[in-house]
Amino acid sequence: MAARSAAQSKTGPSRSAAPSLLSIGQVLAKLNPEFPDLTPSKLRFLEERQLITPARTEAGYRKFSPVDMDRLKFVLSMQRDHYLPLKVIKGYLDDLDAGRQPELPGGAVQAPSMLSSERKLTREELIREAGANAMLLNDAVSASLIVPADVFGDDSLSVLRSLVELQRCGIEPRHLRGFRVAAERELGLIENALMPIARRKDASSRAKAAEMAREIASQLEIVRSSLIRSALTKLDS
Repeated sequence: MAARSAAQSKTGPSRSAAPSLLSIGQVLAKLNPEFPDLTPSKLRFLEERQLITPARTEAGYRKFSPVDMDRLKFVLSMQRDHYLPLKVIKGYLDDLDAGRQPELPGGAVQAPSMLSSERKLTREELIREAGANAMLLNDAVSASLIVPADVFGDDSLSVLRSLVELQRCGIEPRHLRGFRVAAERELGLIENALMPIARRKDASSRAKAAEMAREIASQLEIVRSSLIRSALTKLDS
């Protein structure tokens, strides 16, 4: 299991296989096509948080094994695809390191699927896989629920599939325009909270601001989900 091997980065034999060790530049070259926001400062930040622990040469240069790469891809995928805070991801990996078999918070998909690259879908493929039609996609784009593009990712596919189900209940994309407004309002909250850090121009501050933004977004999602559950309870009473 890929996540299991990723969690055992300190005991596996691959650590000693010198030809397989990668420098920071080689890591970025391999991962930037999938994770364009990955930078040397972000790698150092993840190491400071003890999510990755690359080997060091006698001169102090970081060297990454294939196991380190698996673990790094897992961390980056969980941030990007599930907006999980680093402390949650670290807790999950710590449990794996200890030989336990934890479940990811919120019922997220298990680790192996998180390590796969996001698919790129044409407009026709997106419509077909979502079970939608061209009009629904056009309406979703008009309502700013899906960003117009030549190719679409898994996130757009998930949204369009949800819109198909909502349409069966009589809920159209135009009814959801307020979602975009609410998202922009939340973005404003996040930007205001991060303003003291965002004013600093060094790479370390930028990496810290990006991580804090994900942390805040995760907490806002918890509050939003709780409010919806509370409202549903009132409907049942």
